[in-house]
Amino acid sequence: MIKIKICGLSSKEAVEQAVESGADYIGFILAKSKRQVGIKQASHLAQLISETVQKVGVFVSPTLLELQEDITKVPLDLVQIHGEFADENFEKNEVPSIRAIPVQKTLGEIHTKADFLLFDAPLAGSGKTFDWELLKDTKIRKPYFLAGGLTVDNVGQAITFFRPYAVDISSGVETDGKKDLLKIMRLTESVKK
Repeated sequence: MIKIKICGLSSKEAVEQAVESGADYIGFILAKSKRQVGIKQASHLAQLISETVQKVGVFVSPTLLELQEDITKVPLDLVQIHGEFADENFEKNEVPSIRAIPVQKTLGEIHTKADFLLFDAPLAGSGKTFDWELLKDTKIRKPYFLAGGLTVDNVGQAITFFRPYAVDISSGVETDGKKDLLKIMRLTESVKK
């Protein structure tokens, strides 16, 4: 069964809908972004999430200390790293990690100490897909999340094309820049089919 991560959540209603709809991962964006939440807000929302759902903190070029502090404060079950981050620091993490890779050209073999990979559009959170053909011949040796412009209309096609470990959705469950509870429900239903 393909796992589902709903990312960029910032309201009680959206978190509850994602959990109720069967999301496996809830993502809190803790980096500068239009979807950013503060540590206090993430910690408050994390209390609404059952233990069967994993809480993911999304970071851009964090320091190891910042990461470790936020893991404890929220608390987080996983961290997702975009941007600069020394690969050896993945081994110093207390929780599993996801290494985000923007796909803008053909990738060769990927080497990282992160536990998971995440393939995304060149501009994360833009709602744009990347050219899926660019990953066709890539040797992927770790379980991976697929992101980048996924919606209820194309997620089935993406799953068939890639067979990822998980899909990661943010803008695809939004209307006018806000999480849409009906879209969250419809998308999770579509993936679970």
